Amino acid sequence: MLGEVTGEAERINARFQAGHWKPIVLLKRHHSHQEISRFYRAASLCMVTSLHDGMNLVAKEFVASREDNQGVLILSTFAGAALELTDALLVNPYDVQQLASAIQSALAMPGDEQATRMQHMRNFVREHNVYRWAASLLSDLTEIRIDAADRAEPSETLAR
Repeated sequence: MLGEVTGEAERINARFQAGHWKPIVLLKRHHSHQEISRFYRAASLCMVTSLHDGMNLVAKEFVASREDNQGVLILSTFAGAALELTDALLVNPYDVQQLASAIQSALAMPGDEQATRMQHMRNFVREHNVYRWAASLLSDLTEIRIDAADRAEPSETLAR
């Protein structure tokens, strides 16, 4: 798989490279959070094309890093984050034409529309952070425990 990705990146770069600039910079190693944040801030768009995913944090990291309110998120409808980040350009990653259209739309999107979309997503990410998630999880667990106690037989309750 990595060989296929590398080959395709090389093919695209050979066709579209201009001087020292190339459209794809493929870095095949682990990156620190600080390195990735710089890439997020420099990118015109971030495309997350998960085919099956519970919650994709890459999308949220991209949004959180864009303090300039610029950049466009293209997000698979199969990513859990698609339910929350509805100002992203939502795509079916199996539909190549839809992906190409989303990339074109993202690159042509006016700055004011990017800012509006990014502000909405940044507000959502800010409000729905890990602390809120943990509180919600604990609240849900408390409800489950209460429900379980209500359903217990009287003799089981006395045994406790």
